[in-house]
This record gives sequence, structure tokens and C-alpha cells, in this order.
Amino acid sequence: MPLRSSRAVPRLRYRPQRAGRLIHDRLVPVRPIARIHSSVASPICPSIPTSSCAQSRASLRRELRQRRRHLTSRQQRQAARGMVAQLLRHGALRRAQRVALYLPADGELDPMPLIHWLQRFNISVYVPVLRPSVTPGLWFIKLTRHTRLTRNRFGLLEPVLPHHACPAHKCSAWALDIVLMPLVGFDAQGARLGMGGGFYDRTFSRARYAERAFKRPRLIGLAHDVQEVAALPTEAWDVPLDMIVTGTRCLYPQ
Repeated sequence: MPLRSSRAVPRLRYRPQRAGRLIHDRLVPVRPIARIHSSVASPICPSIPTSSCAQSRASLRRELRQRRRHLTSRQQRQAARGMVAQLLRHGALRRAQRVALYLPADGELDPMPLIHWLQRFNISVYVPVLRPSVTPGLWFIKLTRHTRLTRNRFGLLEPVLPHHACPAHKCSAWALDIVLMPLVGFDAQGARLGMGGGFYDRTFSRARYAERAFKRPRLIGLAHDVQEVAALPTEAWDVPLDMIVTGTRCLYPQ
């Protein structure tokens, strides 16, 4: 799909410091992809040594979260621009109609700049909401200029779940085309380390989709280069990724 247009289009601006409403913003003309890509730096630091994998998942999670929190604002912005360029360069969003992403927190790689590109091609954007039930899981609500945000029980921003939401604003997990997932850690084999709640694993487990004969959405993990580990310990319930994207590269796990 052509991406040569440089006209200004509205986007949603995300203010992570407070809950409230996403607001329409005005943009300056878009920077061409080639220029964005050329401004991306090489990996900020090498991968964590293999010896770190002997640590418990909890301690490894703390170390990796600290690494991404130590990135400067400039490094965060640079990585976000690079991530968008990588996704578009590799055609990861081609033919997608419904894309789910997350509202970043705790130093996560920010996917919000991608909303601008999705809007240009009329791709619907959804964000996860914790399912209010005993079994952990996620629902997905369409993100619009009128979306109101609140903090969930973990202190993370998510859309307010209306009692009588319009069906067009809700999307089942199986109906999504692509899901951009936040990672705490990853390795080149596609293993991922999340926050430990198991929400994504339960929502997108292969068994559930096999039983219902639904096609699982394409799962793409987003992370900073500093979150890479030589080899991650995995569990049987961990849902594998189809692709991993950082600010400098794309990985296709075998």
C-alpha cells in the first residue's frame, strides 16, 4: 500500500500521566519512512548474558523492567519511531482491518505513534481491558477520540467499560487481525516474558482457538533492544509470538 502522502491528518494523543479522555491532535506533515528509519540508532546495549536466565522469572522480570525504565526520553522516542518504521517496512500490518495495541506504562516501547498510520488507512484500533471475571483474560475496546480512560486494579490505564457499549466498539479476541503485545523480555527464539498475570496467555492460548475452530490473530511482541535475553526460561502455557519488533529490527521466531 502506498505510503508517500505527507498530508497532515488527525491522531489520538496519549497522556500517560493521568486518566481522562484521548484528544484529537493536529499534526505537522509526516516524516517519510526512509528518514525515520535512518535516524534509528543501533541497539543501545548488548543482550543480557545467558547466566541471567538462571535467575527466577520474577528477578529477571525486575531486572529487565529496570533496564527499560533507565532509557532516556530521547531514546524512548527514537525507539518508538524505529518500531513504526520496522513494522511498515516489513509489511507487518498489510491487509489488517483490526489491530489491538496497548497503552504504554513502566518504560514499555510506546506504540501510540503507530495510531497515526493506522488511521490513515482506516484500520480500527483496539486496546485491552481486564475482563471482570474470576478467570483472567482480556476484552478489546475500540479506541476513538471519545474514549475515556480509567485506571484498573494494577494502576494501568484502560478504557472505561460502558454497561451498554455499542457492538461496533467491542471486538472479540478471535476477530482481531493483529495484536501488538508489550514484552518484559524476549529471546531470538520467540520466547517472551510478560508481567506475570497470564492475561495474554489465557486470552490467546492455542487450545482455546483450536477448540472453537477460530484462527488466532497474529501476535507481535514489542520491546526495547535492552530487553533481549540470550535464552528465556519458558512455561508450557506461554503463548509463542509470530514476530518480535524493536526500534532497530524485526525477528521471526522459528
